[in-house]
Amino acid sequence: MAHPLLTTAHRRSIIIALITVLCVCYFMVISPEDGYLSSKILSTEQSVHKVDKTLLNLASPAENEPSHSFGNDISHDPSSPRRANATLVMLARNSDLDGVISSVEQLESKFNHKFNYPWVFLNDEPFSFEFKRRVKVLTDADVSFGLIPHETWVQPPWIDEERARKGRDILIKEGVIYGGSVSYRNMCRYNSGFFFHHELLTPYKWYWRVEPDVRFYCDIEYDPFLFMEDRDKIYGFTISMPEWEPTITSLWSVVKEFISDHPEYVSPNNSMDFISDDAGDTYNMCHFWSNFEIADMDFWRGEAYTKFFNYLENTGGFYYERWGDAPIHSIAAALFTRKDQIHFFKDIGYKHAEFAHCPQGRQWREGHCSCNPNDNFDFAQNSCLRYFMRLDDWMFG
Repeated sequence: MAHPLLTTAHRRSIIIALITVLCVCYFMVISPEDGYLSSKILSTEQSVHKVDKTLLNLASPAENEPSHSFGNDISHDPSSPRRANATLVMLARNSDLDGVISSVEQLESKFNHKFNYPWVFLNDEPFSFEFKRRVKVLTDADVSFGLIPHETWVQPPWIDEERARKGRDILIKEGVIYGGSVSYRNMCRYNSGFFFHHELLTPYKWYWRVEPDVRFYCDIEYDPFLFMEDRDKIYGFTISMPEWEPTITSLWSVVKEFISDHPEYVSPNNSMDFISDDAGDTYNMCHFWSNFEIADMDFWRGEAYTKFFNYLENTGGFYYERWGDAPIHSIAAALFTRKDQIHFFKDIGYKHAEFAHCPQGRQWREGHCSCNPNDNFDFAQNSCLRYFMRLDDWMFG
């Protein structure tokens, strides 16, 4: 028997139901960038409007498309067991405990609780029981505590102490930070030439350098180590700035001597334009701030860098002046790698001291970043990021 015709009320109910289903489907498939509700747009876009206008002429025309040196559009697949041969590493003293706890807690929350990479802590003195207890409770990852060998930390016996003292006195008079500190010089020299040979680090290829009292602002949903590995990167940074010239007065002349003696180590597609404004005649003082580094330790262990460090070491410049590991690492990475092997982690929100990098626009929103987008050192007057950007003429020209 035939069914009775649908009533007007029944037809209206069916139509409403179909419209509801179509609306739900639409909002499920719409892109996150286009599908923000107006209230969401007002709460985020207004706060970054000033910075986004500044970046308008510098950003890639298609922000959703990763560039070879500026994009990190990669997600983490929790079902994938693949991990890099990597570790998180921190140099710290027992007195740094509060700052260590703050840094570890943040990086675990923002990144490592999902990836469980091991931690290595190094100290020139034995770590206290309290230090170990307080740190280990912060992570489910493996944690190792190592003692830095005495011979790789202290001022070498062949250094002329009278000359070194005079050098320290000059920097003290000029008001240079750590100008009179021997322990700071020990640390810079150790980070420049020895940390990657420590027995706790030799099993690993990749490292992420972490310091006490730093801030990590954004959720990191992908694996930066695999990002570097899969794209043949060697060195990654977040902040770049000039070095204090009085601390490295003779460094560039020594670098040029090394290059003259060993031109075979200089990459044909290098980043000289980042560190020099005149094709290498002088050093513009720009360096990657090494308190944040994600890098390949096999590069530091390789022939080019080993000979480079030994050449610098033999001059005594770490103690007669105050050569920092930041310019040493930066110059080596700029000269001995291809320029596409250095990566700016623009999506990782980070702060050390008063200097901050805060992601912008979509990356700020998707990273749930707690930093103020306007508190960003990238394009400050004394930032060197613009020198790094000029390496990519095809993108920014």
